[in-house]
This record gives sequence, C-alpha cells and structure tokens, in this order.
Amino acid sequence: MYEGEEYVDSEYDPYAYHMNNYDYDPHGPSYDLERQYSQTYKIPEPVCKFLVHLRKAISDGNAYETQNLYENSFVTLTERHFKNTPWPEAVTVAPLVQNDEIFLILYKELYYRHIYARVPNGPTVNQRFESYYNYCDLFNCILSAEGPVPLELPNRWLWEIIDEFIYQFQAFGHYRSMLGKKSPDEIELLRSNPKVWNVHSVLNVLHSLVDKSNINCQLEVYTSGGDPDSVAGEFGRHLLYKMLGYFSLVALLRLHSLLGDYHQAIKVLENIDLNKNSMYSRVAACQITTYYYVGFAYMMMRRYADAIRTFSNILLYIQRTRQMFQQRTYQVDQINKQTEQMYTLLAICLVLHPQQIDESVMSYLQEKHWETMFRLQRGQLKEFETCFSFACPKFLSPVSPSYDTEIPPNYHKEPFFLQLKVFLDEVQQQIMLPNIRSYMKLYTTMPISKLAAFLNMNEEEFRTHLLCFKHKMKNMVWTKGTNGLEGEFQCGSEVDFFIDKDMVHIADTKVARRYGDFFIRQTLKFEELYHKINNLQL
Repeated sequence: MYEGEEYVDSEYDPYAYHMNNYDYDPHGPSYDLERQYSQTYKIPEPVCKFLVHLRKAISDGNAYETQNLYENSFVTLTERHFKNTPWPEAVTVAPLVQNDEIFLILYKELYYRHIYARVPNGPTVNQRFESYYNYCDLFNCILSAEGPVPLELPNRWLWEIIDEFIYQFQAFGHYRSMLGKKSPDEIELLRSNPKVWNVHSVLNVLHSLVDKSNINCQLEVYTSGGDPDSVAGEFGRHLLYKMLGYFSLVALLRLHSLLGDYHQAIKVLENIDLNKNSMYSRVAACQITTYYYVGFAYMMMRRYADAIRTFSNILLYIQRTRQMFQQRTYQVDQINKQTEQMYTLLAICLVLHPQQIDESVMSYLQEKHWETMFRLQRGQLKEFETCFSFACPKFLSPVSPSYDTEIPPNYHKEPFFLQLKVFLDEVQQQIMLPNIRSYMKLYTTMPISKLAAFLNMNEEEFRTHLLCFKHKMKNMVWTKGTNGLEGEFQCGSEVDFFIDKDMVHIADTKVARRYGDFFIRQTLKFEELYHKINNLQL
C-alpha cells in the first residue's frame, strides 16, 4: 500500500488482494474519444490507438493480434516516442482503457520493465517497490482465482514477465546491498519493508505457479509419450498456466544458480529433457537462458563434459538461427551478451577438460577467442579470473544486509567473491595438467624422473600431480533420461597412463576421425535423397 511518500508494508498481504468487478465495452472507446484523451494527457495519438487496440485484443482473447501488437507495435512505438523516457503512467492511460484493471496491471508490468531497461539512472526506490506490488497483484490474480483466468497472452510475453520478475529481484538485491551510497531515509525505507522483494516471496510465487499448473506431472507424461492433458488438471490445461509453470521452472534454475545452489538448480529441471526439442521450448530467449544456467551449474559442479555438451548444443542452435534474433530488437543485446558469455565458459571448460566438439562452434571459438584460450592454456590465473568475472551470472545474497552496523563498500560483491574463490581453487588444483598432458602426447613411455625434470618438479611432487590428473579427468557424465543430475563416471582425457615402478606408460585414447568414411556416407545419403526427389517428381 502506498500512502503519500511512504510505503506501509505491515498490513500488506500479497495474497489477500481481490479484483473489483467492473463492466466495460469490449469494443473500446471511439477514435474521437481517443483523440480527446490524447490532447488532454498529451499522449501521442498512435500510442493511444495502440493501447486501445491492445486492450481490445486481450479482452477478446485474440492471441494472434495480441502477439503482433506486443512484439512489433510496442517495440516500434517505444523506439519512436519513449526511447529514453518512461511510457505514460497507468493513472494517465486508465480512462483511455476504461479502467480495465487486468489490462492496467499488464500495462504497468511493461511500464516498469521499460524503466529498468531504457530510462537513464534506472528506477527510483519507489518505482522498485511499486513494481513489486504490481507483480503481487498480477500473480495474485492468476493464482487466487477459483477457476482459470480467461487471459491469453503470447508465450514470449509470458516468458518475459517471469524473466523480468527474476531480473528485478536480482537488481533489488544488489541495490539493497549498496548501502554506502544511500541516504538515511532510503535505508530506513528498506529497513521498514523487509518483505519487499524477499527471496521467500519470490520462491513462493514460482513454486505456486509450478504447483498450480501441474507442469512436472505434465512433463513426465509428455516425456514418456503420453497425453499431458490427462494429468494437467483444470488449470494446467489452460495455456496461460501451463506456460507460466514451465517458465517458472527455468526461473527457479536461474534463481538457485544466482544463490550458488547448483545441485538444486539442475534438480528443478529433472522432468525436462534438455537433449530434445519439445512443444514447451518455442521461446528462443528461454532456451538460451536455460542452457546458459544449466551449463554454468555443470561447470561449477566440475561436470565439464556435460557443460561442454550443453554449451555446444545451444551455441550451434544460435549459429543456425541467428537471423531470427536479428529481426527482433527487444532482448537482442541480452542474447548477444549471453552468447559471448557461453563461448567464454566453453573456452574455460575445454582448457580444463579437452575434447572434440562441433567443428563450426570450435572454428568460431578459435577465430574470436584464440588469444584467451592461449592464455588459459598457459595457466594464467588472472585470465581465468577475468573470464569468470565476465561470463558468470550476477550472484546475490538471499538475506538483507545489517542496517545497524557498518558494512564494507564491496559488500554487494561478496557473493561473487565467494564463487570466484571456489572456482579459482579448483583451477589452481588443475593448473599443471595442460602442461603434463602436452608432454604425455609426445611419448609412449617415459621415466617419472625425466617428466618431472621437464616440469621443474621433484618426483614426489610430480606423482601428486599425476594422481590429480587421474582424479580430475574422471567426471560424472549424463548418459540417458531427463534427470540431469544422473550419469556415469567416465574418463574424459584424450590420453591415459599407468605407472609401473618408475616408468610412466602412456596411451593415446583419442580415436582419429575417418574423414573418408564420413564423406562416403554423406555422398550415399545425398544420392538416396536425390533418387527419392526424382521419383516424387515422376
């Protein structure tokens, strides 16, 4: 609740909200009335027309028109009229859309999202609070209804609602932790409103959407070849709830990764088969976000083979569908940044755990990131730190800072420093392995003393590194099923060895590719396809 200049949170219950009944004409106001509001509130006429049409499309359940207005008209009008300024406030456009309460909630979601993304200096503390309360209204409307809400929104809009919800929670966590730049009034406002953007509230919303939609049961049945609607229930059969449930699973993956709980991050996706395309994975930005956080979680769990497979699959997908992203202006910058982050993470994984990947992905990596990979292979810890700092998500603490004690100026970075330390400790343990591997590739048999001399070590120290090599090259690797935590221990090294007395016996386990056989098979496949096409034409 908002009173004057202060938020009063003590009596606010986000799940006690009830929508008021209202009557409205589904055809909206006439164009003359639209012009009148345009003149009164100085809203550009094309914007007035857009708002009226969007409200009508939503109230009529016209999903196709809603998608066109959201993905094209909204972006065009933003670039033309509100590139660096906010859209009109909800109270200004309310008469134009006949005070349609559901529409105004959706409009405010777009309004605050635009402020976070485009307005210089970002949102004020009041706008952060207001956006949170608007999300409470939105999710309360969806979750507290006795039956499915008759609301149809395009999948991309639903994904961006959930994605923005987590982003604003993340942004508020960093904002709240930077107390050094805040006035006493701002600190008192934060202290008196501990429930705003609280991690428990965010988790509660996401889990409620998952439970309401029965999405886990649907995914389990869908994966086994059954009909998801048979277990979906009244709400789960409605597309709004089904897709919000699915996107909430991805949001939980992201949230647990931001909090550093990588095991739980992978676990929430136990019913999603990431190795197959499905009806649920039609939003490109959702796919990319999913694979980014899954790959990062695998890397931090030292499951490098799974991380490499995850990054390679999505980067290959991005290469093949790049044109589709360039046609859409919204979120293109985010997708491009995440793509570069995944290439950087893939470079780290390949240095720590070398293996063969798709040639087109490897070609891009060698072309654009060869200097980075060279420095990583030479064991430069500073380069590992730089790459991790660029490619990792913005970690956050689940708890509020202590407002009564003085905190260090870099307090908001402590979650990052903790994860960086964990990562660099792991790298430090493997720092000599690339050098050992490179020498082993040159020989089949070698005295331990000689190999140790090459690396400027004594024999005892070198034996320790050999044991480390054996241990680090054996990883848990996913083999089948939908649960990404399951798998088998496999040795991923391209060279293997055993020690007999004081000699190291080395075997190259990498099987050379038979390029001739590959081209013959492809030639036969295309010849068969050519004959089939000719037969169809005849």
